Amino acid sequence: MKVLVVGGGGREHALAWKLSQSARVQKVYVAPGNGGTASDSLLVNVAITDHDALADFAAVEKIALTVVGPEAPLAAGIVDLFRSRGLRIFGPTKAAAQLESSKAYAKQFMQRHGIPTARYAEFTDAAKAREYVTSQGAPIVIKADGLAAGKGVVVATTVEEAHTAIDMMLGDPADAGTMPGQARVVIEEFMAGEEASFIVVSDGTHVVPLATSQDHKRIFDGDRGPNTGGMGAYSPAPVVTPNVHARVMQEIILPAIAGMAQEGQPFTGFLYAGLMIDAQGRPRTVEFNARLGDPETQPILMRLKSDLFELLLKAADGQLANVELQWDRRVALGVVMAAAGYPGTPRQGDPITALPAGSDDCQVFHAGTAMQDGRLVTRGGRVLCVTALGESVRLAQQRAYEAVRGVQFAGAQCRSDIGHRAVGRHG
Repeated sequence: MKVLVVGGGGREHALAWKLSQSARVQKVYVAPGNGGTASDSLLVNVAITDHDALADFAAVEKIALTVVGPEAPLAAGIVDLFRSRGLRIFGPTKAAAQLESSKAYAKQFMQRHGIPTARYAEFTDAAKAREYVTSQGAPIVIKADGLAAGKGVVVATTVEEAHTAIDMMLGDPADAGTMPGQARVVIEEFMAGEEASFIVVSDGTHVVPLATSQDHKRIFDGDRGPNTGGMGAYSPAPVVTPNVHARVMQEIILPAIAGMAQEGQPFTGFLYAGLMIDAQGRPRTVEFNARLGDPETQPILMRLKSDLFELLLKAADGQLANVELQWDRRVALGVVMAAAGYPGTPRQGDPITALPAGSDDCQVFHAGTAMQDGRLVTRGGRVLCVTALGESVRLAQQRAYEAVRGVQFAGAQCRSDIGHRAVGRHG
C-alpha cells in the first residue's frame, strides 16, 4: 500500500520513518517533506495549502491512507475535502479541529463539558483586556485565539508584560488605526505545576493512548527565555503516574471525545491534551491540539513497537475498539538543534556539514532542512531533533547529547538540559 504524509517538519519525518517500517507499506510519500525525508521517502512538490492538488495526487497514486501532520491544513478543512472525494485520510474535520484552531472555542467547549482547565475570560478589545489584567494581577497567561505554531502564548510575570502581550495580539488601544474585534485573546489564570503532553489516537468513539511525554518550550536552559515551538522532549513523563494517567483519561480525554460526538463533530485523529499537573497530582487542561506534538512525536515514535500504519488505518475506519499498543520499555529523549537567530528571525542556508549515522537506538529527524545544489542546508528555525533511546532518562540524555556533538552547522544552538526534571526526580 502507499501512504501520503502531509507536512515538512520533524514530526512528519518521524511519521514517515515509522510508517515505512510497516510490512504493508510499499511507498511513503511526503508533501512537501524536507532534506531528511528526501533520503528515505518520496517527496511530492506540492504545498500543504494546495489541498486540491494533494487530493488529486492521492487519487492518481491510489494512496491507501493520508496522514496530516501540521495543524494549518486541518484547520483549513483538508480532511473534509479528501472525504468528499472518497479518499481515506486520518485527522479531524475543520469543525473538530476548532479544538486547536480557536482557543476561545476550546475553552467554551471545556466549560460545557466540565473538563478541568484554568479560569478564563476572552476579549476583542485591548483596553478592556488591559483592565481585566490589572484587576486580576500577575502572573497571568495571554493567548492569541488562532493558530500560532505553538508560540501564541505569553506567560506574563508582571501586569506590564501582560499589557504588552495584549497590545501585540490585539493592537495598542492608543493606535488610532486599530480596528477592534478583528482579533481575540483568551486570558487565563496562571496554573502552577508540571506540564506534560498526553496524546491519544481517536476514531471518533474509541481512543488509544500513546506514551506520555514532556516538552521543553523555553529557548534556554532552566526553562528560561521566550517560548518556542519546542526545544526537546522525552518519553515517558514520570509526572504522569498511573493514577494521573487514569484521571486524565476519565476527566479530560473521554469527556472530550464524547462531547465532540455529542455536539455532532466526532473527533477522528490525534488529540493532544497539554496538561498542568499540580503538587497533589490533579491534572488540568492547558490546551488541546488536533495533531501530534513536535518534538514529542520523535521520542514517542522511537518507543512505539506496534505497527503505526495498522493503528492509523483502523482509526480512520472507526475500528479502534480493543486495540492495544506495544512500547519499548526504554526512555526516548530528543534534543532540538535550532538555527542561529531562533526563535526570532532564524538564519537560513547554512550548510550542515556533519551528521551522526542513524542506528536502532539513535535517529536524527530533520525539520528545517533542505537540499540545495546537492548540499544539505538549514531551512527553518528548528533544524533537527536528535533522538536516542536509553535504559534511563540519564542514559538516553547522554546518548542524545553524544550524537548532538556529531552535528555541525554554523550558528547551531540547543539546550543542554533536556530531561532535567526527570533526571532530578530519579537521579
